[in-house]
Amino acid sequence: MARQARAWQRMLSGRRLDLLDPTPVDIEIEDIAHGLAFVARWNGQTRGDFPYSVAEHSLLVEALFSRMTPTAGAVEKLTALLHDAPEYVIGDMISPVKAAVGPHYSVLDKRLAAAIHIRFGLPAQVPARLKARIKKADRISAYMEATQIAGFSLSEAQKIFGRPDPALTDGLEIHLRPPIEARAAFTKRHADLLEALQ
Repeated sequence: MARQARAWQRMLSGRRLDLLDPTPVDIEIEDIAHGLAFVARWNGQTRGDFPYSVAEHSLLVEALFSRMTPTAGAVEKLTALLHDAPEYVIGDMISPVKAAVGPHYSVLDKRLAAAIHIRFGLPAQVPARLKARIKKADRISAYMEATQIAGFSLSEAQKIFGRPDPALTDGLEIHLRPPIEARAAFTKRHADLLEALQ
């Protein structure tokens, strides 16, 4: 009888996270922040001395979402910050690779996202309207990243991501910094939003 492949990962916190059946009790923000700070966006194909991490991207998306939705509460902002949190264990795949892999990546992503949300007191499933607003912030972030650090021309980025309202991006810059700094910034923002939930 064939032995079943291992489907769990040991986290630095000591937790053992089952990727096929994740439970909220095995999720720690320190693991998420560490993982996201070391996962490169754009498959690492960005300018600069440090990779642009998913942690940095998540901070930017939350900042853009907050600008787009000034009345948003801590629950919505925390949901925006954690929108790519599953990538701390399954990595960041560029859209063309996700399309080639098919629905399996999406299934893992959804299971992990639900467990992460429950762990931090959020609804397991993100309401469609909120998901759409976060996705819009995500596309604006992608446009900024594409044009500032990933080598896209303005016209190419506009065709793929659309042209954002300059008022939403004014004063926001892409940060390239060591992973430990990105990890600390992500952890702090998470803590601030959790405190605001109290």
